[in-house]
Amino acid sequence: MADPGIVLGANQYGKAEVRLVRIDRDGPRHRVTDLDVTSQLRGDFTAAHTEGDNSRIVATDTQKNTVFAFAREGVGTPEEFLLRLGGHFTGEFDWVTGGRWEAEQYTWNRIPVGGEGHDHSFVRGGTEIRTAVVTFVGAEPTVISGLRDLAVLKSAGSEFHGFVRDRYTTLAETDDRILATSVTARWRYRSLEVEFDEAFADVRRLLLEAFAETHSLALQQTLYEMGRRVLEARSEIDEIRFSMPNLHHFAVDLTGFGLDNPNEVFYAADRPYGLIEATVLREGVTGDHPAWQGIAGFC
Repeated sequence: MADPGIVLGANQYGKAEVRLVRIDRDGPRHRVTDLDVTSQLRGDFTAAHTEGDNSRIVATDTQKNTVFAFAREGVGTPEEFLLRLGGHFTGEFDWVTGGRWEAEQYTWNRIPVGGEGHDHSFVRGGTEIRTAVVTFVGAEPTVISGLRDLAVLKSAGSEFHGFVRDRYTTLAETDDRILATSVTARWRYRSLEVEFDEAFADVRRLLLEAFAETHSLALQQTLYEMGRRVLEARSEIDEIRFSMPNLHHFAVDLTGFGLDNPNEVFYAADRPYGLIEATVLREGVTGDHPAWQGIAGFC
């Protein structure tokens, strides 16, 4: 029996990190879709927690099996696949009032042979991962797309000066530094009338162009410009959130070896690092949309 005066709060449950690989073989030129899918249901599961009554529990193993079964009919974009899953669970079970479905997509590139990509042989891409989250509140879905581990570096066009100095400040000001980061970004669409593959590719292009073309006085300035360009170009996006570590590169003092170092040899420090996080959004958008629930921090 539940203790008097104690009640169950917000909860969700499901199957995390279902590793799914789908090979499309509808011709001699195959296509690989490699996803890590998480399914989380929200609804009336009070009795399961307080009484051990599982009569409304869709087993996490069932959720895993549903992922594989739906993949048999094709995957498409990560966003489309998650919308299908969310629509199934919220439509099939009356007490499931919503949920959260998430996917990470890993890139496989065709192995070049004789100057052409091979039809059915692939090499794993870099560290960058495409992400997608679909949430349902009742029958209403919201899509958040994104990417993480997009490693970028510029060897010029970056300064940092004019910051507060106190008795603990030792950092020297500079008008010539390496700017490097690993971009994590998520953006929320205002509707589902989106060609998700095209939109993802264009947002990625805009982010990279803004990083390259902005003469940076701080990583914060670069982050804001990246977000501003996306929102100016993509009217279907209401907001974009960033988490961007400042991956410091320090010039090595070579004078002990009788050598100069005209900003050519650096020590790449992996920690500690500055961590810059912010949301760029349209005026009038509050930034507290319920679709962000369950997404840690800014991203």
